[in-house]
Amino acid sequence: MQFSKYHFHILGTVLGLLWTVGATPAHAQKDFKSATDTANQHITTPQLRDYLTFIASDELEGRNTPSRGLDIAAKFIAVHMSRWGLKPAGDNGTYFQTMMLTQRSVDVAKSKATLNGTTLQPGKDFVPFRTGGSGEASGQVVYGGHGYFAKNLNLDAYKGVDVKGKIVVLHGRLPRNINFRAISQSGEMGKDWMIPTDYAKQAGAVGIVYIPSSDSPDEWEGLVNNMSSGGRGFTPDFGQNDTPLPAIYLAPDKFKALFAGEKVNTDAIYQDRNQAQANPAFELATSKTLTFTPAVLVDKVPTQNVVAVWEGSDPKLKGEYVALGAHYDHVGVNERATGDKIFNGADDDGSGTVALMGIAEALAKSPNRPKRSVLFVWHAGEEKGLWGSEYFVEKPTVPLNAITAQINIDMIGRSKVAGDQNPRNRELSGPNTIYVIGATLMSSQLEALTKEVNANYLKLEYDYRYDAPSDPNRFFYRSDHYNYAKKGIPVLFYFDGVHEDYHRPGDHVEKIDFDKLTKVTRTIFATVVEIANRPERLVVDKKLER
Repeated sequence: MQFSKYHFHILGTVLGLLWTVGATPAHAQKDFKSATDTANQHITTPQLRDYLTFIASDELEGRNTPSRGLDIAAKFIAVHMSRWGLKPAGDNGTYFQTMMLTQRSVDVAKSKATLNGTTLQPGKDFVPFRTGGSGEASGQVVYGGHGYFAKNLNLDAYKGVDVKGKIVVLHGRLPRNINFRAISQSGEMGKDWMIPTDYAKQAGAVGIVYIPSSDSPDEWEGLVNNMSSGGRGFTPDFGQNDTPLPAIYLAPDKFKALFAGEKVNTDAIYQDRNQAQANPAFELATSKTLTFTPAVLVDKVPTQNVVAVWEGSDPKLKGEYVALGAHYDHVGVNERATGDKIFNGADDDGSGTVALMGIAEALAKSPNRPKRSVLFVWHAGEEKGLWGSEYFVEKPTVPLNAITAQINIDMIGRSKVAGDQNPRNRELSGPNTIYVIGATLMSSQLEALTKEVNANYLKLEYDYRYDAPSDPNRFFYRSDHYNYAKKGIPVLFYFDGVHEDYHRPGDHVEKIDFDKLTKVTRTIFATVVEIANRPERLVVDKKLER
């Protein structure tokens, strides 16, 4: 019988299973027995409880990124890695991979602007855009509408208009029939598609004027107060030295003066913004010029990922890595809250943080080293937008193409108890259940291995309901593993489900189901060892949907 591609795929899967825990070779069974014995002996409930009691304590103040509490947590983790003999894999021989964060604020009073030679008053006629750049912008003015570019969608805000050396006026809202997801999935960012700030800069514009969303005086006052209130949040600095264009908001009356007598008036543009139906770009009359110099203040603040390696035993395979990840940050303190102000994050993601610590300790105490090395990364800034994992995959401290798989642990410590009728616990998993996400999306071999390890060890109930790109919650795209998956690395994500204390101050240690936390951690340990001991690296045989 002639073999089709389908038959070869099935044969490959079967051969791959011969190296999983149900495999025939005696050494494979022996390795698995050693791994489970190690997990049972060295990953324990008292151990995980001790670590989590510290990580989720009030003294760490919710581990915001950046914060003193997060830094203390990082040192706590690093000290234990050193005691257990894991190699530092951060910067300069340390366990810390430093990530600089940028915080921007504006000095409204020191900002300047003129329209057709008339001086504008800061805080009344205009206000600087906090995330824009400093320096002077001066030139003729072009209306650019939504400001987006997406080649595959035939979307070009400046089609037919040269904006080089000019200031662009943008409302930044997409046409009604196009959403941002369609744009972001239309190719490579920066090449096939661009957001308004990036496209304006690449097209050669020298500055940006943003249109207020309405001509309401109250809304303008709120915008001025917001931009004048000092720094607001941080953004990660990937070392690209990409200075943004100077940008301002122009008050509604000055915006109307700028567009007086033009072929498209401000009423039409406000309607365009509200209806998101783009007017074509056009250059304003040559006599109209605008000059502005925003006073934007930039501060740099460091934070860090924590990175360690347990080196493998095989001379050839130890140069490859099975990566384990958890975010050790949470959302910090809410000073405006009444009662408990500290968001301790015992489950999110204190549970994953200490699970990694338990696995590292078990490896250090195991009588056998796995063949491949195991890479541990505690990511910062997951709660702010997957910052730490994005930073790591863009600036990896080990060769990214040497990472054979990445396992992400984000919330594995809570269980839904019998009789719980709280609707916010509706999707919380039970004491013997855990959601597994990503297993079926990239590698058939990883999927088979994951199921086989569980079936031959603690027999947890694996729930795959969220393991699909069509999941309306989009959980696959919402935690750190996704940044690894985008680089072609097969991933697993262990997750207990959203519950009543998700991102709330009630996420405390006493609500953790430590029996479940221990079982899931032990199972992940056995899965890591199985992946690390495979004779061949996992094959990615499925196209990742984004």
